[in-house]
Parts: sequence; C-alpha cells; structure tokens
Amino acid sequence: MTTTRKHYPLALAATAVLEDPLPTAPPQMMRGAKILCEALLQEGVDTIFGYPGGAVLHIYDELYNYRDQLHHVLVRHEQGAVHMAEGYAKATGRVGVALVTSGPGATNAITGIADAALDSVPLVVISGNVPSKLIGTDAFQEVDTVGLTRQCTKYNYLVRDVNDLAEVVKEAFHIASSGRPGPVLIDIPKDVSGELAPFVYPSHLNLRAYQSQTFGDPFAVRQAVEMMCNARQPILYVGGGVVHSAGAAELLALAERLALPVTPTLMGLGCFPSGHPLSLGMLGMHGTYWANMAISYADVIVAIGVRFDDRVTGALNKFAPHAEIIHVDIDPCSINKNRVVQVGIEGDAKSVMAQMLELLPAEACASSPARLAAWWQQIDEWKAYSPLTYQNSDSEIKPQYLVEQLYQLTHGDAIIASDVGQHQMWVAQYYPFNGTRQWLTSGGLGTMGFGVPAALGAQIAFPERQVVAFVGDGGFQMTAQELSTAVQYQTNLKVIIMNNGFLGMVRQWQEIFYDKTYSHVEMLSQPDFVKLAEAYGATGLRVADPAQLRSVLAQGLNTPGVVVIDVVVSEEENVFPMVPTGAGLTEMKLS
Repeated sequence: MTTTRKHYPLALAATAVLEDPLPTAPPQMMRGAKILCEALLQEGVDTIFGYPGGAVLHIYDELYNYRDQLHHVLVRHEQGAVHMAEGYAKATGRVGVALVTSGPGATNAITGIADAALDSVPLVVISGNVPSKLIGTDAFQEVDTVGLTRQCTKYNYLVRDVNDLAEVVKEAFHIASSGRPGPVLIDIPKDVSGELAPFVYPSHLNLRAYQSQTFGDPFAVRQAVEMMCNARQPILYVGGGVVHSAGAAELLALAERLALPVTPTLMGLGCFPSGHPLSLGMLGMHGTYWANMAISYADVIVAIGVRFDDRVTGALNKFAPHAEIIHVDIDPCSINKNRVVQVGIEGDAKSVMAQMLELLPAEACASSPARLAAWWQQIDEWKAYSPLTYQNSDSEIKPQYLVEQLYQLTHGDAIIASDVGQHQMWVAQYYPFNGTRQWLTSGGLGTMGFGVPAALGAQIAFPERQVVAFVGDGGFQMTAQELSTAVQYQTNLKVIIMNNGFLGMVRQWQEIFYDKTYSHVEMLSQPDFVKLAEAYGATGLRVADPAQLRSVLAQGLNTPGVVVIDVVVSEEENVFPMVPTGAGLTEMKLS
C-alpha cells in the first residue's frame, strides 16, 4: 500500500500519521485540436486572427465549440492575420496569436512573421501542415514551413507527436514573451490535430538552454552610473526595448534626476513624453536636427533598448566619434554588434534602470543641472538654428498640417498605426506621443500594408479606444481588403489615407538622388477610395481643401463604425531633415 505523510506544525510532528492519498482522476483524453484550444486558454489567450484551410480543419472544428472563450477573427489574407496579431500585441503587451493553414497560408504569413522578428513583437503563429506520412512527398499545399521560417522566428516547432503538443504550446508562449520578445511558430500536421492524447498542461518549464537575464551585472551598472554622473555632454538614446519592458517610469525618473536629454528611436516613440523639456524628439535619418547633432557631439551615450541600426546611426564610421557608450539590452547579441561599446549591460531595460536609480548619488543629481548647463545651451542653439518647420498652403493640404490637425482632434490620445514611407515619418515628427503603446508601426522590415491590419488588431483589443490607421495610398492598397474584416466585426476603425498619387518616399529619393527621374512611382490609376469604402460597407469621405480639412477629419473621427477618409495632399512634398545613405548624422539635408 502506497502511503504519504501529511505535514503538521513542528509541535505536532510526533503525532503525525500516515494516510492513503486522495484518488486522482486520470487525464482526460482529447484530440490534438482540443488540446491546442485548452492550452491557449491556459495561456490567457482570448483572441485569434486566422484563416481556415484543409490542414487546420480539425482545429477549426474544435474552435466552434470554444467560440465563447476564444474570439476568432476571420481575416481576408494571412498577412493581415499576422499584422493584426502584431497590432494586438503591440497595443496590449500580450502575445498575439495567428492561425493559418499549410502551403500558401503559411507562405502568406511570412511577411508578418519577419516583421515581428525585426521589431521584437511577441507572437505565436500556428500553422497547419499536411499529414505526417505525406511530409516530404510534395503533397498538395505542402511547404517546409519550419525551414522557411527558421530565419524569421525566434524559435519554431514541427509537432510530430500529439503527446508533445501541450508542452510545445507552453514553451512557445514563454519563448515569445520572455527575453527579447519575438515570433514563435508551431507547425501542426493534420493527423496530429486529430489524434487522441491525455491533456496534461505543464505547470512549469525547465529550459536550461534558454535563459534570459533580468538584472544587469552590478559592477557594470555601477560603472555606467559613474560615467553618467561625470559626463559633460551626455544623452539618453532609447528605443523599443524600453516599451517592451514597461520601463517608461524608470526612464523618466533617470532623465529627470540627472537632467539628461533624451532622444527616442522610431520604435521608442512614446516611452518618454514628447512634450517634456528633456525630450529632443526622434533621432536618425529623419530625426530632428538638434537630436542628431546632440548625439554626434555627446561624450557619453546611454543606449537603452536599442540596436544601433543604420537608420539611426547613418554611416557607422561617422557615428558619435567622441562618445563613450553604455549599452543596455536584453539581447546580448545586440551588444557590440554594430558599434563597440565601453560598458555593455545585458538585462531588462526597466530592471537595469531601476538598478541605476538606486545607485545615483544625491550630490550628483543635485549638481547635474549646473554641470550640464553649457550642454543644454548648445542643444537649444541647435534647436533654434533648424526647428521642424514647413511652408503651409491655402491651396493644397500639406501632410504636416494633416498630422497636426489629427493630433489636435484626437488630443494626442489615439492609438496610431502606420504603413511605411513619408506619412510614417511625418507622424513621427508632428504627432507627439506621450505614452507607450500608442504608436504601432513597422520599423525593421519596413512593411507596406502594415497599417490597416495592425490598427484593426489594436481596435479589437481596445474597442472603446480611438484607433486610427494613418496610411499612404500605396500601402493602403496592399491590405485594403481587411476593411471587410473591420466591417464584419463592427469595429470603430478609422482609416486616413494620405493620398499624394505617388509612392512618396521612393519618389523623394528619385527627386533628390536621381535627378528627378520618376521611374514607376506615380499611381496613375487610383481607385475611388470613397466608393471602395462604401463597397465594403464603410463610410467614405474625401477632402482636398485645407479650409475643409479639420471639419472633414472631425466628421470622420466622430462617425460610428468604419470610416475611410481620403485626404488629397501635396504631390511632391518631401520629408526633412534627411540623412542621405552613407552620410553621417551631421550631414543632414535640411531642405
């Protein structure tokens, strides 16, 4: 007879008795599709963005039974499914989930997966595959999904045994959301989703080969604090890692305690209040003049949650030649990758900044404003020399004016999702973000078509929030079919199309660097976007007169349901400042 010892307080230990254990029910037998659904519920999933197909029919059959617990959003294209999951993840901080079928379903999803990988977005993408016995036979709708996604996922799985499925799901969510976040793919052959197995969800994981470090090395953190306290021309260069770690409060405290100037990357917008006196605005290719000059002449750069990518640094051999660099990043592979640093700290941005705050000496904080007075005077001179300006017009809508009006009408509280191009940069320059997870954009991959589905993912996550997809006429047409999804699920999504009749950023480069040879960038046959919106069951509006812009925007933003606003803007307006390819940040074109 098997016995177990009950635990008593020490005073009663001598009277402990032996009893039979309580009987435990055997695990319930479930088919793989049900195991998957139960595992998703265990991970707190409430929304799935997907598109059905033959290889995932068992899963969709089971999802019907979970329709009150797992909200499935039927997209119109698998790329849209992954971008919606990205928008959901970026807006909430939770893991986004997408479900696609085999073959073209998986290949259509790859653009979104690669986008998530480069921007560190936590996703779990579930793909179906042909039955196990057909893998490798070139069966109908078979591709090597694991092989195709190996370079654009943080990790991926091919589940060959239904008994492994629950543990794989638990691992996938842990890997996607911990350390440097990223996409994880689970590829499930059709037979595996149909086979029976006992459902036992693991309570913990022991992934010895996968560990992430939360706190930084104490010696390196102390060294970094000493450098900050002694610097004469310091700057905080911050990015998406601060957003992912929820470290905005620590960043604000660190900057204010030492009176440090702060410049965010495109992906870091909102992690530091844009209207704060210490904010220099975005740096990089289309960053502010004073931010680019400040980082170029800094003596100490505190880089937190950034990766020194080329759109920020310009020519690496010309980047910050006078600076000693402190680099804080959760991903050790990012440290010393593009720029050799003096102090590298592996750790979570929020946790490491908390360590720094604990070590800051009171006397250094008190003396910092006086020590940095000359540095701030220089920054103010740069700002006065070349502020962000544009020439407004009474005859045509300037894109910068459009963004300013959008900011005023939304009071800066909206979640804004963009595609990639000129409109993206104008939002970054002229829409001040004062909170994290308001700005959803494609940074590393630069994916046109990201804006509408990403905004829809955020709108589904926050149905009561004002969510705006701010897109170009080129990028909008790559995923415009998701208007149908937005209407089907009765969302309140607003889409603003900045319509200049060109692939604007490419045209700008051709104007400046190719003697105005406009090669295949003019959109000569545009659809009527108002009629297109109406065809999908949305409201369509158009405005081309600057005098009517504000009233039309207000009408569109306040109209219930899905609204598309076609804003006809100046055709050949350019984004400035601009750092040419191969140039340093001090070699900006200002006009």
